[in-house]
Amino acid sequence: MGMYRQKHKQRMTLTAVALLAVPLAAACGSEKAGAGSGTAKAEKPLTGVRWTLDSVTVDGTTRRAPDGANLTVDDSGGVEGSYGCNLFRGRATFEGDRVRFGGRESTMKACSEQVMEVESTVARTLGDGALTADVSEDRLTLTTESGDTVRLSRTEDSTLYGTTWTVTTPALGKRAHLTFDKEKGTVAGSLGCNQVNADATVRDGHITLGVPGMTRMMCEDSLMDGEKALTKLFNGTVDYRIDGRTLTLTSGNGTSVRAVAQR
Repeated sequence: MGMYRQKHKQRMTLTAVALLAVPLAAACGSEKAGAGSGTAKAEKPLTGVRWTLDSVTVDGTTRRAPDGANLTVDDSGGVEGSYGCNLFRGRATFEGDRVRFGGRESTMKACSEQVMEVESTVARTLGDGALTADVSEDRLTLTTESGDTVRLSRTEDSTLYGTTWTVTTPALGKRAHLTFDKEKGTVAGSLGCNQVNADATVRDGHITLGVPGMTRMMCEDSLMDGEKALTKLFNGTVDYRIDGRTLTLTSGNGTSVRAVAQR
Protein backbone atom coordinates (compact mmCIF):
# COMPACT_ATOMS: atom_id res chain seq x y z
CA MET A 1 0.00 0.00 0.00
CA GLY A 2 1.39 3.36 -1.02
CA MET A 3 0.59 5.10 2.22
CA TYR A 4 3.15 3.03 4.11
CA ARG A 5 5.94 3.60 1.58
CA GLN A 6 5.32 7.32 1.82
CA LYS A 7 4.92 7.61 5.57
CA HIS A 8 8.43 8.91 6.22
CA LYS A 9 7.89 11.71 3.74
CA GLN A 10 5.05 13.20 5.72
CA ARG A 11 5.69 16.12 8.04
CA MET A 12 4.71 15.71 11.66
CA THR A 13 5.05 17.57 14.92
CA LEU A 14 7.24 16.47 17.82
CA THR A 15 4.01 15.81 19.73
CA ALA A 16 2.88 13.33 17.10
CA VAL A 17 6.22 11.50 17.22
CA ALA A 18 6.06 11.21 20.99
CA LEU A 19 2.48 9.93 21.02
CA LEU A 20 3.00 7.32 18.30
CA ALA A 21 6.40 6.07 19.43
CA VAL A 22 5.04 4.02 22.34
CA PRO A 23 2.30 2.07 20.52
CA LEU A 24 4.49 1.33 17.53
CA ALA A 25 7.27 0.04 19.73
CA ALA A 26 4.82 -2.10 21.66
CA ALA A 27 3.29 -3.47 18.48
CA CYS A 28 6.59 -4.41 16.86
CA GLY A 29 8.46 -5.69 19.91
CA SER A 30 8.96 -9.39 20.58
CA GLU A 31 5.76 -10.61 18.91
CA LYS A 32 6.22 -13.16 16.12
CA ALA A 33 3.76 -13.57 13.31
CA GLY A 34 3.60 -17.34 13.69
CA ALA A 35 3.18 -17.47 17.46
CA GLY A 36 0.01 -19.03 18.78
CA SER A 37 -1.50 -19.80 15.40
CA GLY A 38 -4.12 -22.49 15.07
CA THR A 39 -7.85 -23.09 15.27
CA ALA A 40 -9.45 -20.45 17.46
CA LYS A 41 -12.81 -20.07 19.13
CA ALA A 42 -12.67 -16.31 18.57
CA GLU A 43 -11.49 -16.49 14.98
CA LYS A 44 -14.71 -17.12 13.07
CA PRO A 45 -16.92 -14.44 14.69
CA LEU A 46 -14.02 -11.97 14.76
CA THR A 47 -12.77 -12.22 11.16
CA GLY A 48 -14.43 -10.93 8.03
CA VAL A 49 -16.21 -8.13 9.91
CA ARG A 50 -15.52 -4.40 9.87
CA TRP A 51 -15.49 -3.32 13.51
CA THR A 52 -15.93 0.28 14.60
CA LEU A 53 -13.78 1.18 17.61
CA ASP A 54 -16.20 2.70 20.10
CA SER A 55 -14.14 3.26 23.24
CA VAL A 56 -11.04 2.32 25.20
CA THR A 57 -10.93 1.90 28.99
CA VAL A 58 -7.55 2.04 30.76
CA ASP A 59 -7.14 2.08 34.55
CA GLY A 60 -10.88 2.61 34.95
CA THR A 61 -11.02 5.66 32.67
CA THR A 62 -13.10 5.32 29.50
CA ARG A 63 -12.45 7.43 26.43
CA ARG A 64 -14.47 7.52 23.24
CA ALA A 65 -12.51 6.48 20.17
CA PRO A 66 -12.07 9.12 17.45
CA ASP A 67 -14.64 9.19 14.65
CA GLY A 68 -13.71 6.80 11.85
CA ALA A 69 -11.62 4.47 14.04
CA ASN A 70 -12.07 0.90 12.84
CA LEU A 71 -10.47 -2.53 12.60
CA THR A 72 -10.86 -5.47 10.20
CA VAL A 73 -9.26 -8.93 10.37
CA ASP A 74 -9.42 -11.00 7.18
CA ASP A 75 -9.58 -14.80 7.02
CA SER A 76 -5.79 -15.09 6.67
CA GLY A 77 -5.14 -12.96 9.76
CA GLY A 78 -4.31 -9.73 7.97
CA VAL A 79 -5.31 -6.64 9.95
CA GLU A 80 -6.19 -3.22 8.58
CA GLY A 81 -7.78 -0.26 10.24
CA SER A 82 -7.67 3.31 11.42
CA TYR A 83 -7.01 4.82 14.82
CA GLY A 84 -9.16 7.76 13.72
CA CYS A 85 -6.42 9.86 12.18
CA ASN A 86 -3.66 7.40 11.27
CA LEU A 87 -4.10 4.16 9.35
CA PHE A 88 -2.48 0.88 10.42
CA ARG A 89 -2.02 -2.71 9.30
CA GLY A 90 -0.54 -5.84 10.84
CA ARG A 91 -1.22 -9.49 11.67
CA ALA A 92 -3.58 -11.25 14.07
CA THR A 93 -2.81 -14.64 15.61
CA PHE A 94 -5.32 -16.61 17.66
CA GLU A 95 -4.79 -18.51 20.90
CA GLY A 96 -8.03 -20.18 21.93
CA ASP A 97 -10.44 -17.36 22.75
CA ARG A 98 -7.62 -14.80 22.68
CA VAL A 99 -6.15 -12.75 19.85
CA ARG A 100 -2.76 -11.09 19.56
CA PHE A 101 -2.12 -8.14 17.23
CA GLY A 102 1.48 -7.99 16.05
CA GLY A 103 3.73 -6.53 13.38
CA ARG A 104 1.67 -3.36 13.12
CA GLU A 105 2.76 -0.47 10.95
CA SER A 106 1.14 2.94 11.09
CA THR A 107 1.11 6.16 9.14
CA MET A 108 2.49 9.08 11.11
CA LYS A 109 0.23 11.99 10.30
CA ALA A 110 -0.16 14.69 12.95
CA CYS A 111 -3.69 15.50 14.10
CA SER A 112 -5.12 17.40 17.06
CA GLU A 113 -3.49 16.71 20.42
CA GLN A 114 -6.71 15.22 21.81
CA VAL A 115 -7.09 12.76 18.93
CA MET A 116 -3.41 11.80 19.06
CA GLU A 117 -3.66 11.07 22.77
CA VAL A 118 -6.64 8.72 22.34
CA GLU A 119 -4.98 7.10 19.29
CA SER A 120 -1.92 6.37 21.38
CA THR A 121 -4.03 4.78 24.11
CA VAL A 122 -5.96 2.60 21.65
CA ALA A 123 -2.79 1.48 19.85
CA ARG A 124 -0.99 0.68 23.09
CA THR A 125 -3.93 -1.33 24.42
CA LEU A 126 -4.29 -3.35 21.21
CA GLY A 127 -0.59 -4.19 21.44
CA ASP A 128 -0.74 -5.28 25.11
CA GLY A 129 -0.14 -9.01 24.56
CA ALA A 130 -2.89 -11.58 24.03
CA LEU A 131 -6.36 -10.06 24.38
CA THR A 132 -9.44 -12.02 25.39
CA ALA A 133 -12.03 -11.65 22.62
CA ASP A 134 -15.67 -11.69 23.67
CA VAL A 135 -18.12 -11.50 20.75
CA SER A 136 -21.75 -10.95 21.69
CA GLU A 137 -24.17 -10.34 18.80
CA ASP A 138 -22.89 -7.14 17.15
CA ARG A 139 -20.44 -6.23 19.91
CA LEU A 140 -16.78 -7.16 20.41
CA THR A 141 -14.84 -6.57 23.64
CA LEU A 142 -11.06 -7.05 23.73
CA THR A 143 -9.65 -7.33 27.26
CA THR A 144 -6.02 -7.25 28.36
CA GLU A 145 -4.65 -9.36 31.22
CA SER A 146 -4.72 -6.27 33.44
CA GLY A 147 -8.43 -5.66 32.69
CA ASP A 148 -8.16 -2.76 30.24
CA THR A 149 -10.65 -2.99 27.37
CA VAL A 150 -11.28 -1.90 23.81
CA ARG A 151 -14.95 -2.01 22.81
CA LEU A 152 -16.04 -2.32 19.21
CA SER A 153 -19.30 -2.76 17.27
CA ARG A 154 -20.10 -4.40 13.95
CA THR A 155 -20.25 -1.85 11.14
CA GLU A 156 -22.34 -1.86 8.00
CA ASP A 157 -21.35 0.49 5.19
CA SER A 158 -23.07 3.85 5.50
CA THR A 159 -25.05 5.03 2.49
CA LEU A 160 -23.64 7.84 0.36
CA TYR A 161 -26.98 9.61 0.06
CA GLY A 162 -28.66 11.36 2.97
CA THR A 163 -25.67 10.88 5.29
CA THR A 164 -23.98 13.88 6.87
CA TRP A 165 -20.30 13.27 6.15
CA THR A 166 -18.02 15.16 8.55
CA VAL A 167 -14.66 15.91 6.96
CA THR A 168 -11.70 14.62 8.99
CA THR A 169 -8.92 15.16 6.44
CA PRO A 170 -8.00 17.96 6.10
CA ALA A 171 -8.48 18.60 9.82
CA LEU A 172 -11.16 21.28 10.25
CA GLY A 173 -12.65 20.18 13.56
CA LYS A 174 -16.28 19.33 12.82
CA ARG A 175 -16.96 22.45 10.79
CA ALA A 176 -16.74 20.88 7.33
CA HIS A 177 -19.44 18.45 6.23
CA LEU A 178 -21.15 17.29 3.03
CA THR A 179 -24.50 15.65 2.26
CA PHE A 180 -25.41 14.08 -1.09
CA ASP A 181 -29.01 14.26 -2.30
CA LYS A 182 -29.96 11.51 -4.76
CA GLU A 183 -33.26 13.00 -5.97
CA LYS A 184 -31.82 16.47 -6.59
CA GLY A 185 -28.47 15.19 -7.85
CA THR A 186 -26.60 17.63 -5.63
CA VAL A 187 -24.14 17.89 -2.76
CA ALA A 188 -24.37 20.61 -0.12
CA GLY A 189 -22.79 21.48 3.18
CA SER A 190 -19.94 23.48 4.65
CA LEU A 191 -16.28 23.67 3.67
CA GLY A 192 -15.29 24.78 7.15
CA CYS A 193 -15.96 28.47 6.70
CA ASN A 194 -18.31 28.90 3.73
CA GLN A 195 -21.45 27.05 2.72
CA VAL A 196 -21.28 25.17 -0.58
CA ASN A 197 -23.62 23.46 -3.05
CA ALA A 198 -22.99 21.84 -6.42
CA ASP A 199 -24.37 19.31 -8.88
CA ALA A 200 -23.25 15.74 -8.12
CA THR A 201 -23.67 12.87 -10.57
CA VAL A 202 -22.78 9.43 -9.18
CA ARG A 203 -21.87 6.57 -11.52
CA ASP A 204 -19.69 3.42 -11.30
CA GLY A 205 -17.66 4.46 -8.27
CA HIS A 206 -17.15 8.01 -9.51
CA ILE A 207 -18.79 11.32 -8.64
CA THR A 208 -18.80 14.19 -11.11
CA LEU A 209 -18.99 17.44 -9.15
CA GLY A 210 -20.06 20.69 -10.77
CA VAL A 211 -18.82 24.23 -10.25
CA PRO A 212 -19.43 25.03 -6.56
CA GLY A 213 -21.75 27.81 -5.46
CA MET A 214 -20.32 29.30 -2.26
CA THR A 215 -20.89 32.02 0.27
CA ARG A 216 -18.07 34.59 0.57
CA MET A 217 -17.17 34.75 4.25
CA MET A 218 -13.62 35.25 5.48
CA CYS A 219 -12.35 33.12 8.38
CA GLU A 220 -9.05 32.43 10.12
CA ASP A 221 -6.17 31.28 7.94
CA SER A 222 -6.29 27.61 9.02
CA LEU A 223 -9.94 27.28 7.96
CA MET A 224 -9.37 29.11 4.70
CA ASP A 225 -6.41 26.85 3.84
CA GLY A 226 -8.49 23.74 4.52
CA GLU A 227 -11.34 25.18 2.49
CA LYS A 228 -9.06 25.76 -0.49
CA ALA A 229 -8.03 22.10 -0.37
CA LEU A 230 -11.67 20.98 -0.38
CA THR A 231 -12.63 23.20 -3.31
CA LYS A 232 -10.13 21.27 -5.47
CA LEU A 233 -12.62 18.38 -5.45
CA PHE A 234 -15.19 20.37 -7.39
CA ASN A 235 -15.58 21.04 -11.11
CA GLY A 236 -14.27 17.57 -11.94
CA THR A 237 -14.64 13.84 -11.31
CA VAL A 238 -13.55 12.09 -8.10
CA ASP A 239 -13.33 8.44 -7.13
CA TYR A 240 -15.25 7.52 -4.00
CA ARG A 241 -15.06 4.59 -1.60
CA ILE A 242 -17.12 3.82 1.50
CA ASP A 243 -15.62 1.57 4.17
CA GLY A 244 -18.01 1.26 7.08
CA ARG A 245 -18.58 4.82 8.27
CA THR A 246 -15.64 6.29 6.33
CA LEU A 247 -15.96 8.00 2.95
CA THR A 248 -12.83 8.67 0.87
CA LEU A 249 -12.92 11.06 -2.10
CA THR A 250 -9.92 11.16 -4.42
CA SER A 251 -9.61 13.55 -7.34
CA GLY A 252 -7.51 13.22 -10.46
CA ASN A 253 -5.22 16.02 -9.26
CA GLY A 254 -4.22 13.97 -6.18
CA THR A 255 -6.48 15.66 -3.65
CA SER A 256 -7.76 13.10 -1.12
CA VAL A 257 -10.44 13.86 1.44
CA ARG A 258 -11.69 11.56 4.19
CA ALA A 259 -15.00 11.99 6.01
CA VAL A 260 -16.95 9.96 8.56
CA ALA A 261 -20.69 9.49 8.92
CA GLN A 262 -22.05 11.41 11.87
CA ARG A 263 -23.20 9.13 14.68
